[in-house]
Amino acid sequence: MAEGAEIWRGGVNTWECDEMGHMNVRFYVARAMEGLVGLAAELGLPHAFTDHSTSTLLVREHHIRFLREARAGAALHMTGGVVQLGEDDARLLQLLWHSETGALAATFQTVVVHVTPADGRAFPWSAATRARADRLKVEVPEQATARSVSLDPVEPIASLAKADELGLVRIAQGAVAPGDCDVFGRMAAEQFIGRVSDGIPRLVRGFRETVSGAAEETPKRVGGAVLEYRLVHLDWPRAGQRFEIRSGLKSADARTKTMIHWMLDPDTGKAWGTSEAVAVTFDLDARKIVPISDAARVELMKQATPGLAL
Repeated sequence: MAEGAEIWRGGVNTWECDEMGHMNVRFYVARAMEGLVGLAAELGLPHAFTDHSTSTLLVREHHIRFLREARAGAALHMTGGVVQLGEDDARLLQLLWHSETGALAATFQTVVVHVTPADGRAFPWSAATRARADRLKVEVPEQATARSVSLDPVEPIASLAKADELGLVRIAQGAVAPGDCDVFGRMAAEQFIGRVSDGIPRLVRGFRETVSGAAEETPKRVGGAVLEYRLVHLDWPRAGQRFEIRSGLKSADARTKTMIHWMLDPDTGKAWGTSEAVAVTFDLDARKIVPISDAARVELMKQATPGLAL
């Protein structure tokens, strides 16, 4: 099975597009989570995300590559399969396609754990699920492999104290609303990347001006686009719990900027999640990447945070 089973189909609504003119990253993850429901059903767990389920899939990581813009009105569908199945966890592949052209819009490697719904306690897959997983076996295509981020296991360093020590910028803060949660009361997965997206202008406006100002041809309008993301979910806040996002620049090269974002609990100082994003400055009229000149890279690296990591 090269691409897996079809697990979701739909399109892009105008209200899901941001100031860049394409679907916002939070809705890519929302599509992936809806597709995960379909993939769970293919694995013999059709009720995994209902309030009467006896087991569910808890997301530990998302690796995402954003390959082609999805703009308002675009028709999309998603296929999915199993890359690897452990005793109680799995690495899944989800591919989001432009339905009319057959081109890949985005790819997801999703790491999940098979858990009890209430307390998130991991327990082994059933024999029936293992048999279905064998039939859903897929390999990760080149377009879905990690390119600029590592998928190696990490020991996260994120905490409020470490954020203060490193001088990371607070780009967002707030509280989880009831409507931000899934049926089990945990914050929905798209909220992390969505809150980063809401706050990112606080961090990157100056970066974009540095890049566009040093370009051979200065774009009239610039924005940003993410090429690759790794999200590591460490814990799940519930309705009413507070969060803040602390962020910093890790590095820059001739095309991209790599940033780290930590979602933190301001009451305990612990991390809800950590992420690494590879982004570009984007010419909004030409719809192309603005290269980073040597001079601009020197200026950007002056603003980078030494030692910053997941």
